[in-house]
Amino acid sequence: MTIDLLRMVSDQLKGGSPLPFGIRDEQGKLLLAKGRVVANEAQLGILLSRGIYVDHDQSGADEEAAGPEAAKRRTTLFDLWKQITARLDGLLNSLDKPGFAERCDTFAGMLAGLIERDADIAIYHSVRQDPNSLSLYGPRARESFVHARYATLGKLNDTQREQIRAHPQQAVDGLQAAGVTDADWLQAVLQHHERPGGGGYPHNLATTGEMAAVLRMADVFMAKISPRTERPALPILDAARQMFAQSQGNPLAAAIIKEYGICPPGNFVLLASGEMAVVIRRGATAHTPTAAAVTDHNGIPIVRTPRRNTADAKYAIKSSVPESKMLLRVPPERLYGLVEE
Repeated sequence: MTIDLLRMVSDQLKGGSPLPFGIRDEQGKLLLAKGRVVANEAQLGILLSRGIYVDHDQSGADEEAAGPEAAKRRTTLFDLWKQITARLDGLLNSLDKPGFAERCDTFAGMLAGLIERDADIAIYHSVRQDPNSLSLYGPRARESFVHARYATLGKLNDTQREQIRAHPQQAVDGLQAAGVTDADWLQAVLQHHERPGGGGYPHNLATTGEMAAVLRMADVFMAKISPRTERPALPILDAARQMFAQSQGNPLAAAIIKEYGICPPGNFVLLASGEMAVVIRRGATAHTPTAAAVTDHNGIPIVRTPRRNTADAKYAIKSSVPESKMLLRVPPERLYGLVEE
């Protein structure tokens, strides 16, 4: 199924004309079927102002006729995240095609829209990464992989070291060749490996632009909390402490840490009840998120995933739990109550 934000394809719409596609809400529920008529420009404006999606591949009429059975197959936010991940892969591999900068702008708008709809699910995706998506990387990520391989194989030789130090400038050259002219964007890419006080590359700068600093800290933080072939993911609290120390207390680092919290969505935790659970929503405090239990009090996996308010003493978080293969068998849609249990 191909889905886009409605405003991205607004040029295909006209008041008083039949819809060329179905229109859905952020949960995938069909609002208007293909062929329905948008009465006038005013109604069209209302639709465009809302964060809804168009369905290019289904008429919607069959789904309306199918009734309750179709609802079980509705598109969820998790489906949209899978689609946008695939779209990112295509974008990163289209650097040499005309219109790259414009495609980046469109993608950024779509990504921001998904994050605004549910920031907790966005954080869940960054913490609980799908191993299958690790192969979906563009040129910059592939270079990072090569750098990581250098590190695991031993000390870098001079040629390898120069290749690493050259890649920020090579990335800028590639973006400029693709038509990117935004000075802040280019500066952020060029400086994202510079370090506060010096010691970074390619120019050993003591200070950098704000966007470069944000990009570097986000890059470092995500690298720490992401699993690698040679090591498990670092616990969020440890990653936060390291990043804050390395940034010398930079308020931008503090902002990232505050946004994620101590137990962000996607964390696997042990509750006072004995149940193991996955955090799904940030709570009123950093220590009291909402979690979905995935085992009973004896640690036996369960089919249903009851919600647990960890502000309640009997469901308080006792500790974080290391990565578990069991999570791969629990669809996130079930954790969030987006599918029937």
